[in-house]
Amino acid sequence: MGDLKELADLLDQLNEVGKRISAVIGRPANIGHAGEFIASKVFDLALEDSASTKAIDGHFNSGPLRGKSVNVKWYGKQESLLDITQGSLPDYYLVMTGPKTPSGSSRGGIRPWLVEQVFLFDAPQLVHDLKRSGVKIGIATSIRKAYWESAEIYPRRQNRQYSITESQMDLLEMFRAK
Repeated sequence: MGDLKELADLLDQLNEVGKRISAVIGRPANIGHAGEFIASKVFDLALEDSASTKAIDGHFNSGPLRGKSVNVKWYGKQESLLDITQGSLPDYYLVMTGPKTPSGSSRGGIRPWLVEQVFLFDAPQLVHDLKRSGVKIGIATSIRKAYWESAEIYPRRQNRQYSITESQMDLLEMFRAK
């Protein structure tokens, strides 16, 4: 019974933190909405008014991608998977991930709200390449390592389509593991 009480107390604390997060981001406190908020501030995105707009979370306000649509993903772990909505693709997927983890049981583990890496995928090009390779597109689409490596914009600047600034890198550093 003691572990049930401890869980109830921890959930009370979690709910209080959730209220504070929701007050900051203006949407319910979940990793998706928090990720969109972070991305909007770091990458100068204009988010859609409705969080339920299909496949598009917003548009780039400035820089070389100004006006381009974007779908923001924030995954607690880097598992080389990407949820892709067919038929309604954004111009880009901006994917923030937590730490890489070995495959196997997740028993006793967590999905921390950390940004260890950021990737920018040209969505139509990615889907074209995946279809050509015979990859099944949809929820939890498996993306080969080479695609992740070439799409990385943080902390390594590998992506040729987008060059992250030092100030953007400094902002993202706030969300890395301490």
